[in-house]
Amino acid sequence: MNILVINSGSSSLKYQMFDMQRERLIAKGRVERIGSETALISQQDGAGHEVTLVQEIMTHSEAISLMLRLLTNPDTGVLRSVTDIHGVGHRVVHGGEVFTGEVLINAGVKREIKRLYDVAPLHNPAHMVGITAVEEHLPDVPQVAVFDTAFHQTLPAKAYLYPIPRVLHRKYGIRRYGFHGTSHEYVSRRAALLLGKPVTQLNMVTCHIGNGVSCTAIEAGRSVDTSMGMTPLEGLMMGTRSGDLDPAILPYLMMKEELTLHEISSMLNKHSGLLGVSGISSDVREIQEAARQGQASAILALEMYEYRIRKYIGAYAAAMNGVDAIVFTGGVGENSSYLRQQITQRLTYLGVAVDERLNEAADSGERLISAEQSRVSVLVIPTNEELMIAQKTYALLEKKEAAAPSCDTDRVHHAALGSV
Repeated sequence: MNILVINSGSSSLKYQMFDMQRERLIAKGRVERIGSETALISQQDGAGHEVTLVQEIMTHSEAISLMLRLLTNPDTGVLRSVTDIHGVGHRVVHGGEVFTGEVLINAGVKREIKRLYDVAPLHNPAHMVGITAVEEHLPDVPQVAVFDTAFHQTLPAKAYLYPIPRVLHRKYGIRRYGFHGTSHEYVSRRAALLLGKPVTQLNMVTCHIGNGVSCTAIEAGRSVDTSMGMTPLEGLMMGTRSGDLDPAILPYLMMKEELTLHEISSMLNKHSGLLGVSGISSDVREIQEAARQGQASAILALEMYEYRIRKYIGAYAAAMNGVDAIVFTGGVGENSSYLRQQITQRLTYLGVAVDERLNEAADSGERLISAEQSRVSVLVIPTNEELMIAQKTYALLEKKEAAAPSCDTDRVHHAALGSV
């Protein structure tokens, strides 16, 4: 069975094609600058051969059409025809409280994804555009939604509820949802395999560190707490997002600077974090280079960044009454030996000891970097959210289960809210 995985953004489309019988990536690509006359599409097959085109692509439908032509091109493609696509898995960021796992996309599922536009305005609308575009070109191919929030639906009420009037949760679904769930689930499973233990026998803190940053406490294979909240803005300091801060700052700044809601939201999401503190960049590599040159703002930004990640690891170790493994993933988590060293060198009270040589090794694959005497295993595991989505899509379609909720999603939603 061949599964196409799609991550649709507002002006981009990333995709990967998997042969699930062999669990093998056979092609991957991306379309950028959708809506322009100079859109870029690039595709690479499993052998590394790449095709790149620059042309006008005004809509996601046109992007999907071009993608399908590249995948089935007699000279450079990997499929004989579009009939070789047996299922499509979509990354969908927000699934609210209704979706606790992957679901077959139907009219009811689409209504629920749209209903969540208010809490995921940057992501869910873009995902729906991708779903609609695939429907247009592959009307008979089943589509599956895999939600970033689903893995965190095991959080207990003490972790997901906010200390505000309970009626606000019941009326509006205000609670912690968490994100990066597919990544946290994938690396926790891989860590268990590398350690040779069932995931149900391990307590882990997984750290997804990229432009977006989140930590998750995983107890016996289940997410029991996570740093992102109702939106991806809460939690750790990120590339351009502030993460945690005193909520009283917001009305104070709005009054003093005469900012609108849109302006304060833009400040917190797009102009804060590493960028806001350093005044240089949201890219850790550029900030590290500036820090090496002695720029004080860059040094401070890195210190704040590392300090907050380390605090969350400590908090989650306390929440689980101990930790067996710490996993680093994401673009920064996988590639910055300096950041890993800075974080772990002050976790010795947990029994953490990192082998400096292993931590700094150029190998970018899965590896254990803790020293032999370390009581806690420390691992670096490149995330593979696309493979996780493909696996979930494949499993759902193989079972031929109607996993989607009832089309009466309003009834399902209110039942979910009322159960807490």
